[in-house]
Amino acid sequence: MKIAVAGTGYVGLSLAVLLSQHNTVYALDVIPEKVGMINNHISPIKDDEIEDFLKNKKLDLTATLDYKEAFKDAEYIIISTPTNYNDETNFFDTSLVEDIIEKVISMNIDTTMIIKSTIPVGYTEKIKAKYGIDNIIFSPEFLREGRALYDNLYPSRIIVGEKSKRAEKFAFLLKEGALKDDADIPVKFMDNTEAEAVKLFSNTYLALRVSYFNELDTYAEIKGLNTKDIIEGVGLDPRIGSHYNNPSFGYGGYCLPKDTKQLLANYKDIPENLIEAIVKANDTRKSHIADMILKRKPNVVGVYRLTMKTNSDNFRASAIQGVIENLKKHKVEIIIYEPTLKDSEFNDCKVVNDLEEFKNKSDVILANRLEEAINDVTDKVYTRDLYSRD
Repeated sequence: MKIAVAGTGYVGLSLAVLLSQHNTVYALDVIPEKVGMINNHISPIKDDEIEDFLKNKKLDLTATLDYKEAFKDAEYIIISTPTNYNDETNFFDTSLVEDIIEKVISMNIDTTMIIKSTIPVGYTEKIKAKYGIDNIIFSPEFLREGRALYDNLYPSRIIVGEKSKRAEKFAFLLKEGALKDDADIPVKFMDNTEAEAVKLFSNTYLALRVSYFNELDTYAEIKGLNTKDIIEGVGLDPRIGSHYNNPSFGYGGYCLPKDTKQLLANYKDIPENLIEAIVKANDTRKSHIADMILKRKPNVVGVYRLTMKTNSDNFRASAIQGVIENLKKHKVEIIIYEPTLKDSEFNDCKVVNDLEEFKNKSDVILANRLEEAINDVTDKVYTRDLYSRD
């Protein structure tokens, strides 16, 4: 069948690649350079599996700037456009999602829209009422940045926000493209609003876990204790385990910061303490990291990489940027080493992409994650990374 995917970020492009193994897929984007790269079998984002599949697999995939070309005769139209969190309105900006919905409605075509963008709880039903339509379903994604296609090939679960034949058919399409054994992929059908809640509560729990081990690390650092021993002793309890336990400068990236804030906004007029604490804990952690740097009284702080994760080229909402903002309040000179940046400045900080020059100029090197490239200056490096992994 023909399937259209609107948006070619991590979610959209990974789904387009997954589904184009067995279907005709049109990927819509507004950036000509991205469309050209995809049509030339080059990934515009850093993801090993996407890069491999585009280069080496036989895919029926076409990228286009023309929404009519993409949507015409498509049985499913997957909406994976960005929904950035607006701190002023305390809500996701869903304007790009609605732009796609309006384009589909204007074409008067027989199709089913699947929202994969992250949205507030209750959004899909409100949109159905607003536009007087019923051909729209929410299906949350559970993908890691840089491993998006892998997580679609080996899904932890598939959740679709409708109990219907068209929902079952969509779930089958996702399973059909996966490499994981069919019997090992849990599939759950529920109403749209519950599916929206699953997405926000899942990511907020992960943020809770990150914050928990970060606060454990803050305690150990201030008290002069061995963080690693405490974490590993705690993790030996099988109910707790050893995942999401590596200290960092805070949770960041595309999903966790905005999803926790959106869930908190959804709690208006509902009793809570924990959700608000998760949001506040992330700011507290960044402030603590900045304080520990300032105690070293550096003249120049070098920031080694802005990215949240290894093998990533995305530093949107990375925690280290929050640490930078805290340091700037104290008038500390900050230089940044980030090979993905082409500009000479970032956020009023000088970019130094000659690694040796960067190391020499820095009194303290701030590294959210350790890499071999800075092993020769460990005396300068400040990190909370215990396991050299995400």
